[in-house]
Amino acid sequence: MSAAADPATTSGTASATAFRPEDYAALDEALAETDELLARAYPGDDGSRQPVHTVYVPADKYEPSLPGAWGTEALAAVEQAGGMEALCRNLGFDDRLTSRIASKASAKLGAEPVEDLRLDFEDGYGHRPDDEEDADAVRAGRLVAEAVQAGTAPPFVGIRFKCFEADTRRRGLRTLDLFVSTLAEAGSLPDGLVLTLPKVSTAAQVEAMVAACRRLESAHGLDEGRLRFEVQMETPQLILAADGTVPVAQLLHRGAGRITALHYGTYDYSDALQIAAQYQSMEHPAADYAKEVMQVAVAGTGVRLSDGSTNIIPAGSDEQKQQAWQLHARLVRRHLERGYYQGWDMHPAQLPTRFLATYAFYRQGWEAAARRLHNYVHQVASEVMDEPATARALARFAHRGLLCGAVSAAELDSDVGISEAELFALAHPKAAH
Repeated sequence: MSAAADPATTSGTASATAFRPEDYAALDEALAETDELLARAYPGDDGSRQPVHTVYVPADKYEPSLPGAWGTEALAAVEQAGGMEALCRNLGFDDRLTSRIASKASAKLGAEPVEDLRLDFEDGYGHRPDDEEDADAVRAGRLVAEAVQAGTAPPFVGIRFKCFEADTRRRGLRTLDLFVSTLAEAGSLPDGLVLTLPKVSTAAQVEAMVAACRRLESAHGLDEGRLRFEVQMETPQLILAADGTVPVAQLLHRGAGRITALHYGTYDYSDALQIAAQYQSMEHPAADYAKEVMQVAVAGTGVRLSDGSTNIIPAGSDEQKQQAWQLHARLVRRHLERGYYQGWDMHPAQLPTRFLATYAFYRQGWEAAARRLHNYVHQVASEVMDEPATARALARFAHRGLLCGAVSAAELDSDVGISEAELFALAHPKAAH
């Protein structure tokens, strides 16, 4: 608080006040630790792009051409089903919405079908002889480096290595080491590099990952803090520990600012709770409870959230494909409505509904959000009395829609009457200052 605005030093119309300058100073001192905590641990979202999905592929199956091949296969699946507009109708979209999103989804599948790619050395890869996994880790690093240099890599790319439980800890660390070391030797690390630590059950495992990142940074001359990582929430021990605490909240503040996201693991978490296989789902009540705890834990920290996956893929008969597409689109919409802006995709044929459902979410909400945002920014009286908190929510919605391609900068200008920079400042005021 500046001296000009300090109520302890500014004269007013009141003849006497209860608080003296030393009272304000005492309160500042008493709350200094709280002020520091809020500034350090709760910086808010930085407003950078968050991928709408993550695609997992076995690490040994990766080739730089894989994202494009997935896009081609996705488009072929849609064509076999009658085309993108027919798929939109099957999903229940009206003609007006279809005209706005069908071509966008087709173009997306042709240009950038995979936003975030994870080369999997964990469940999708399994247990192999050490020399085989060593070779695949080096190969993965080399091919990712080549794809980045050629400009063909997805915006976000990295690996999921084996977890830090006793049986797999050393193997996971060695794979991480070989992959990062190969990337570092090939040149600078990709801006969109993502490392995924799975099956975390204690905050101590996160602290071990922080130490591993520091060792790799030191070995390769990287800036401190350059290596960051995601945490997969797949164990009930993260939701409720043996001592009654909530480790998923603790680990965020023991990750030295390196944790970028929490990813919910649908099937490992469900299995740990002994939920029957046919009822394991992203929308099971147990899943919703876990994700609500995660959502509260990350609030204000800037750590992103990702929902899990569905293993019901568009395959088999035409009817089975249509039902799988309807399920996938509904689940995507469901987690978007609940504030989860990312999920996992397991098959190329899930990509069309990933993008259609995402674009539909923003397009269907755009007119009302743009109108309310316009009225708030330009101080136009309306039937909704938005305050700063709701204005931020409206602005974040618009900003995410802009980043994912659902709405355009031209629409922002015509419908809201502000620039992209002004939208960013309204959506993410902490990051803008």
